[in-house]
Amino acid sequence: MTDSNGTAKAGPGKMPRSSGAPKPGRSIQPPKPHAVKPAPGPAQQHPHPVVVPTVSDPSLWGRVDEDGTAWVKTAEGERQVGSWQAGDAAEGLAHFGRRFDDLATEVALLEARLAAGADARKTKAAAVALAESLPTAAVIGDIEGLARRLQAIAEHSEEAAAHAKEEKERARHEHTERKEALAAEAEKIAAESTQWKAAGDRLREILDEWKSIRGVDRKVDDALWKRYSKAREAFNRRRGAHFAELDRERAAAKARKEELCVQAEELSGSTDWVGTASVFRDLLTEWKAAGRAPREADEALWRRFKSAQDVFFAARNAAVSERDAEFEHNAAAKEELLNAYAFIDPSADLETARSALRELQEKWDAIGKVPRERMQELEGKLRAIEKRVRDAVDAQWRRTDPEAMARAAQFRERVAQFEEQAAKAQAAGKARDAEKALEQAKQWREWAEAAEGAVSNR
Repeated sequence: MTDSNGTAKAGPGKMPRSSGAPKPGRSIQPPKPHAVKPAPGPAQQHPHPVVVPTVSDPSLWGRVDEDGTAWVKTAEGERQVGSWQAGDAAEGLAHFGRRFDDLATEVALLEARLAAGADARKTKAAAVALAESLPTAAVIGDIEGLARRLQAIAEHSEEAAAHAKEEKERARHEHTERKEALAAEAEKIAAESTQWKAAGDRLREILDEWKSIRGVDRKVDDALWKRYSKAREAFNRRRGAHFAELDRERAAAKARKEELCVQAEELSGSTDWVGTASVFRDLLTEWKAAGRAPREADEALWRRFKSAQDVFFAARNAAVSERDAEFEHNAAAKEELLNAYAFIDPSADLETARSALRELQEKWDAIGKVPRERMQELEGKLRAIEKRVRDAVDAQWRRTDPEAMARAAQFRERVAQFEEQAAKAQAAGKARDAEKALEQAKQWREWAEAAEGAVSNR
């Protein structure tokens, strides 16, 4: 915390700014100014600007004397920006550096807002106000760099406003053309389409899209809406007439399918496998040609027809039991194979498990087909073994992930640094500083343990 004169006072310990804090002696440069883009039209959607907080190295731009006086380098020379009385000089330098980072983040946000097409006049006003505050800002950092970026924002704001106006007019023209195209498409559907469901769905999609298009001149919009509405009504009338005719056709289909059911039931007990199978195929062709009966009647008639057909083909299938017996034998062989390789345990010895799995897969393929009803069950058991081995291989790789291990090591290094600071402060009689450093070491230790746990639990 600082008072009105820029003097820093002691405050409660703060958490580290981020887990990705820079190493000593290394700086993260502020982001470059965003290129100015034209402001978007009404139809364009912009996400909220995402601005990554700036983290810079204040030692490049200023210093804090041992007596706590803070200085920043400018083109005219050093300028005193405040006084630090809440800790040693390094902490003071970091404090004024963070205040500069906060300003830099505000500038980056203005750049992002301008690039995203936000109100150019408000953005310019904010940039000018912020620029006027820089000569007296109690911060340590590249103040001239911020001033140049703010000047660029102000200069490009007028250009962005002009682009925004042009974009708005362009968008209005495009939206008008799009609604004209939608109205013409609806009129074509109403006049030509016989794909009733697809056409009806498309007319609803056109309506949904129509509602999402804004910024069209009111009179033009009303005229285009009348065209669309008239086309939709014409389509609905034509579709209604079609389905009335369809009801008549379905009544005739019902009568024909009842006759086919009677014929199928008479043939269900036949033992003439070849001839009767051919007749059933002909009956099925006639069934399809008869068309659809009313839905509930159609489903009930199909169950009758299929039941008679199934009786015949079930009897015929008994004649090919020899093939079925072979498939059953194969199924039993695969069951035995699964039992023989039940020992596969990737948690005990991954390489042995992988080798055994390859042997199992080769023998499995050599056995051949199994009954269709057993296929899913047996394949499922094999896939379960394959998944266990594959998951173990993946887990082994994740446990040795070098990036995660390096991150945990960095956290441990930070713990050691803060513990060393605490020891030095304790030796110097600065109990409060020592306590602060120990609290920070504790926090970093928790993060290190979490990172190590994430690696070991993978």
